[in-house]
Amino acid sequence: MATKELKQFTREEVEKHNKDGDLWIIIDAKVYDISRFKNLHPGGASILLDSEVAGQDATEAFFGLHRMEVLEKPQYQRLQIGTISGEDSVHHGRIAGEISQVPYAEPTWLTEGYYSPYYSKNHRTFQKACREFFDEYIYPDAQAREEDGKRPAQSVLDKMAELNMHAMRMGPGKHLQGLTLMNGLVKPEEFDYFHELIITQELARCGARGYGDGLLGGKVIGLPPVLNFGSDALKKKVLPDVLAGKKFICLAISEAMAGSDVMGLHTTATLSEDGKEWIVNGSKKWITNGTFADYFTTGVRTEDGLTVLLIERGPGVETKQIKTSYSTTAGTAYITFDNVRVPVENTLGEVGGGIFVILSNFNHERWAMCCASARSQRSIVEECLKWTAQRKAFGKPLNSQAVIRSKLAQMIARTESIQTWLENITYQMCNMTYKQQSSKLAGQIAFLKSYSTASGQETARDAVQIFGGRGITKSGMGRFVEHVSF
Repeated sequence: MATKELKQFTREEVEKHNKDGDLWIIIDAKVYDISRFKNLHPGGASILLDSEVAGQDATEAFFGLHRMEVLEKPQYQRLQIGTISGEDSVHHGRIAGEISQVPYAEPTWLTEGYYSPYYSKNHRTFQKACREFFDEYIYPDAQAREEDGKRPAQSVLDKMAELNMHAMRMGPGKHLQGLTLMNGLVKPEEFDYFHELIITQELARCGARGYGDGLLGGKVIGLPPVLNFGSDALKKKVLPDVLAGKKFICLAISEAMAGSDVMGLHTTATLSEDGKEWIVNGSKKWITNGTFADYFTTGVRTEDGLTVLLIERGPGVETKQIKTSYSTTAGTAYITFDNVRVPVENTLGEVGGGIFVILSNFNHERWAMCCASARSQRSIVEECLKWTAQRKAFGKPLNSQAVIRSKLAQMIARTESIQTWLENITYQMCNMTYKQQSSKLAGQIAFLKSYSTASGQETARDAVQIFGGRGITKSGMGRFVEHVSF
């Protein structure tokens, strides 16, 4: 389709088109003919016929209410008829792969003029490729799925599998051997926790919490017990399809009666008379990815104590969707097991030794949460900095108010401290054995998780105060703030 030729106008020419039936406006040095659109405007035609808008520069009014993405929609792009002669646009939408120029919108290692002892040239090349990939494929799907509540598109999961990104999200390890990572950008033996941190933070940058969990968050916490405690035969059966994004797995521990009291689980598993199968009965609740999972890494109570089994979806397994405060794309589920027969070969670890299986991945789970939390808060800082620069109150930009600057400063300080602490811990992880990590980093990671999540609540609260009513509105300028504020 041929590109529409745009004419150049002077501001004086635009001013002549200021009445019903002949209505033009200027937004960011671009000229729009909204003569036919005015009656479709959600706020009513009278707003557009106002003397301060009709035939005038409506940039400030527009960006006081809308995001740049509005103008990028095809139905609104068609309304543009030209540009203002001699003037350039200063507002730009999301450009795939770009580094934000907003202060503190990026961690310092990605900010020009700053240095870091942690990130190599390979990490930087890897980050650039990840951002381009996430912006092109993940971000559009994330926004669409947050709206319709469906699980991530299979086409996106397939694209990730082509790069072996599902495997990389499990961290460094033997499971990467023989794989081509990110089209060969990093060798399996060189892949470290900073590479994984980059992937997790680029995902969090999409600003879609439900989708972030729906993008196989259940695999990140449900597959390690299989990797670390499953038999070779079980791993051979399960790993290829899960790491290829063809089958899905989740961690099924929490129960309505037990909550996070792992030792208080009520779901039971008893051996069959021939001793070849476990017979499982009980229920699980709040299980991420459970609605579409093919495998359930499940905590059960046996005669010898807590045990972990890998249960395959089949007869007796039923899942129901739970609606939570974020998108149903996460696949949060209530699961019932009714006389489900599970081969004893699907036992993960020792019978009665389930607590060690469950606890073995806690450090990594919590660390991954900290990675996402740090990046999510930084994205909110960026939203607030952009908004307070363009929003005017009492005739001045909002960021001229001391109370606003104080909130911004506190938000930035929290975000920077979380990232710095996180990078220090990540460096220790890269230089410690798994056993050393368990001994020395469990407390550090637990403290960071507590601090980062508490900081996230404070940042969300302050952001809502800055955005006002827009901060609790699911569309418009404050939609990303609203998304983290519930």
